[in-house]
Amino acid sequence: MESMDNKPEIASLFNLNRRKFLRSSVVGATALSGLGLSEQAQAQNPTTFSEPARKLPIKGEVDVVVCGGGPAGIAAAITAARAGARTQLLEIHGCLGGVWTAGLLTYIFDFNKPGLTKEIKAKLDERDARRNQIADQFVYHPDEMKLLLEEMCAEAGVKFLLHTRVAAAYKDKNQLTTVITESKSGRQAWKAKVFIDATGDGDLGAQAGNSWEIGRGGDTCPCQPLTLNTLAVVKDASALRQYISFYQDDNGKANMDWHVKATKEFMKEINRAGITPSYGMPTLFLIRDNLVMVMVNHEYNIKAFDADEITEATVRARAEVYNIVRGLAKLGGPWEGMQIVATPEQIGIRDGRRIHGRYTVSKEDLVVGARHEDAVVRPTFGVDIHAATRSENEKETISRGGIKMKPYDIPLRALIAKDVDGLMMAGRCISGDFTAHASYRVTGNAVAMGEAAGVVAAIAAKSKRKPHEVEWSEAVATLTKLGMRGA
Repeated sequence: MESMDNKPEIASLFNLNRRKFLRSSVVGATALSGLGLSEQAQAQNPTTFSEPARKLPIKGEVDVVVCGGGPAGIAAAITAARAGARTQLLEIHGCLGGVWTAGLLTYIFDFNKPGLTKEIKAKLDERDARRNQIADQFVYHPDEMKLLLEEMCAEAGVKFLLHTRVAAAYKDKNQLTTVITESKSGRQAWKAKVFIDATGDGDLGAQAGNSWEIGRGGDTCPCQPLTLNTLAVVKDASALRQYISFYQDDNGKANMDWHVKATKEFMKEINRAGITPSYGMPTLFLIRDNLVMVMVNHEYNIKAFDADEITEATVRARAEVYNIVRGLAKLGGPWEGMQIVATPEQIGIRDGRRIHGRYTVSKEDLVVGARHEDAVVRPTFGVDIHAATRSENEKETISRGGIKMKPYDIPLRALIAKDVDGLMMAGRCISGDFTAHASYRVTGNAVAMGEAAGVVAAIAAKSKRKPHEVEWSEAVATLTKLGMRGA
C-alpha cells in the first residue's frame, strides 16, 4: 500500500530550497556590506546580523492586550471589554477564531459550560450554523463562526487587529509593559497594564522570558502530532453515513460506539484505495448537507514554534490529504465526485509551549479529581494522547495516559505567569503537565479559561493591581453582574 511517509520528492524539494536559501544569504550579506555594515563585523560573526536600534511608534496604550484571537483569546478579550477594560486583541491570521476557523477544527468538545459557551451555541443556532444538539460537543460551520466572533468582539467594544504577529516583549524590572508586533504597517509597540497570552503555543510568555516546557518536559519533543483538517464535498452524505462519526446522536448524547466503528470502516475504504494514512483513526464529520470535514493525517514530533518544521509538516500533510481524497473519489460509488473545497490556513497543533504558572495542573489532579477554591473551569474531557510516532500509531493511536480521569478543577493560579508580573495565560498554553494538558486542551475549556483571564485582567488593570493580587471570588462577582454566571 502507498504511504505518504518521507515522500522522496518532497524531501528533495526542501533540500533544494535550503541550498538556494544559503546561496541567497551569501549574496545578501555581500550586498549589505555596501550599506555600512563593516567587513570586520561580518568576519567576526558571519552567522548573525546586528539589527540597528530604532524608535517604534506606540500604536496603542490600553488596559488589557490579548495576544491571539483563538477560542481563548476571543473569550478573554470579550470578557475584559465587558468588564470595562480598554481591550486590544492581536491576531496573526486574517480572521478571529484560531483553530475554530483558520484551523477548520469544525468539531467542538467540552462545551457544556456557562457564560460565552452558552452564548456562542445560541448565536450559532440563530444562524443555523450548528448541526447537532449534543450538550457538550457539536459540529459547526467555520465561516459562520468567523463572522459571529467578529460581531461579538465589536459589540463588546474590543479593538482587534488581524494579520498582526507579536514579535517581541519588554519588561520594566519584572513587569511586562510592552509588546512589539509586525504587520503590513511595519513594526509597532503596544503598551498595557495586563497582557494575556492566548497564542496557543505560548509565544508571548516565551518572548517575555517566562520559563516553559513542551511535550513530556523540557524544550524538545516527543510531542503530540499535528493534524491538517480539510473540508470536502461529497455527492450524497447519507450514502456515507456508516463512515461518518456521530452521524446521528443518541438521545442528545454522542454515540461513541458509532464513532469508533465509523473510523474503522473509513480506514477500510482508504486502504481499499491502496493508501495507508498516517493517522490510525481517520475520521469524517458531517458539517451540513454534503459538506464534510476530513481528518486523516498526523505529523509527528514537530515543534510548534519551529517555522521550518511547521512548513514541511504543512506541505506533507496537504499532499497526504489530497492523495487520500483523490484515491477515495477513484473508488466511485458513494465516493464518486468527492473533492476538497478548502484546506486550513493553519495546521492543527495539539502540543505547544506550556508557560509555567503559579500552579501546575498535574496528572495527579486528574486522578483524584482535584478541587480548588479559585477554580475557573472543571474539564470533563478525558486524557487524549495521540501517538508520538508512526510506529506507535500503528499499535495504539490514542492513549489515556494510564489513568482513569475524574473531572477536576483548573485554578486561577495556573493562568498567572510564574516569572513575569502582569502576564496571564489562557487556552492550551496554561501551566500544566503533559498528561493534564492532553485533557484540558480542548476548546470548551479554552473559552472558560479565556473568560477567567479576561475578567481578572480587567479588574487588575482598572484597580492598579497585579493579576495575582485579585481574588477569584471578586472575579466571579463581576461575571455574575455581567450575566455570565448564575446568580
